[in-house]
Amino acid sequence: MAGQNMVILGGGESGVAAALLAQAKGYEVFVSDERQIGAVFKEELLRADIAFEEGGHFSPVLQEADVVIKSPGIPGDHPLVTNYRSRNIPVWSEIEFASRFIDGQILAITGTNGKTTTTHLVHHLFEHAGRSVACGGNIGNALARLAMQPPVDWYILELSSFQLDDIDQFHPRIAIILNVTPDHLDRYENNMARYARAKLQISLNQTAQDTLILQQGNAYLQDGLKEAPIRAMITEVGHPEGEAGDWLLVDGHRYDLSSFVLRGTHNLYNTTCAILAARKAGLTPQEIQAALPSFKPVSHRMEPIGSRQGVDYINDSKATNVDAVWYALQAMNQPVVWIAGGKDKGNDYTALIELAREKVKALVCLGLETSKLEQAFDGIIPTILVTRSMPQAVQAACRIAEAGDCVLLSPACASFDLFRNYEHRGQCFREAFHELETENLPCH
Repeated sequence: MAGQNMVILGGGESGVAAALLAQAKGYEVFVSDERQIGAVFKEELLRADIAFEEGGHFSPVLQEADVVIKSPGIPGDHPLVTNYRSRNIPVWSEIEFASRFIDGQILAITGTNGKTTTTHLVHHLFEHAGRSVACGGNIGNALARLAMQPPVDWYILELSSFQLDDIDQFHPRIAIILNVTPDHLDRYENNMARYARAKLQISLNQTAQDTLILQQGNAYLQDGLKEAPIRAMITEVGHPEGEAGDWLLVDGHRYDLSSFVLRGTHNLYNTTCAILAARKAGLTPQEIQAALPSFKPVSHRMEPIGSRQGVDYINDSKATNVDAVWYALQAMNQPVVWIAGGKDKGNDYTALIELAREKVKALVCLGLETSKLEQAFDGIIPTILVTRSMPQAVQAACRIAEAGDCVLLSPACASFDLFRNYEHRGQCFREAFHELETENLPCH
């Protein structure tokens, strides 16, 4: 409400976008970040004359909050957050706050894996069909930033469980939960039921006129549904009926995938969910079919970056957990030289053993500490090498790979031991590949 004091915890994209929107709506805004605020975001705050602090939460202004916006990276048990809640001060996510200032309908997508690709695909289907649409949330522009731009009819949003933890009235017309598998359990007391409930928050305010699309047979979701009062019409998606690179049957209509770039059974599933959502929003099968051939995969998610000496190189840097790597390996139909490793998140590699035995000819470990990865696949993968930098890893993979093979960066780990984030890791992979090209470095 205009005139209220708003404290925003976190000075990244969501925090700064929320600050700019709140200022435009008449709030007295203060931004506080435990770390240093990035140069681009700091410049935005200075230009807008928004007060902020960085390097810690010290200001007495923090105690004057009427409402608090919490960035997704800040856990719910942070002392400041628990203090606010004990005083009945609302603590919202940026998604919750921004959704109060948009008039268009929301199509929201969450899940442990596949949500970025699916979000981009849904946006592409809408855009190609000429619909009035914007895309953001956990990728690209925060919803608060989109709320300050000219309005559109549809907002296609990728949402993380962290964003959904702090909603109150957020209401998507169509929601998709792609899957729920172990990830981020450090934020949920190693409790999968809590993590699944966070994903199901996406449907908290849906009504009987809304749609929830989710994975059929997912035990975590099924258990959560027994506790969550879901009012939306539920559409469950099971094993997709189709063949990657050939065709896909969705709701009685056969789609030609011969010119569609996404590969693997998991992408047939993601595409099924995307098509069902688009159909619920009013797109015709003909409009959807016309859009499929021109879709381009998002960066860092099963992204082909080139071929050299008959070897394909694929950037799957966004695969930061074991389940994501399972899908990547499952999609491979050629021998794989696998680059993996990074900051371990308590990974259990058991689920990858059979796929690795079947498809991986060599493992190139990348990271400051790789012993867990080495031990997990000792005796499973014939060749295991250890590297400490991306150029080393790519050059080692190049020497091992032969014509017809694929070099796959699919780390299964967070990036923070050697890289700023998964995007930086993927960009370094690209650069290392292009260095092979420009310097004509020998392989094999």
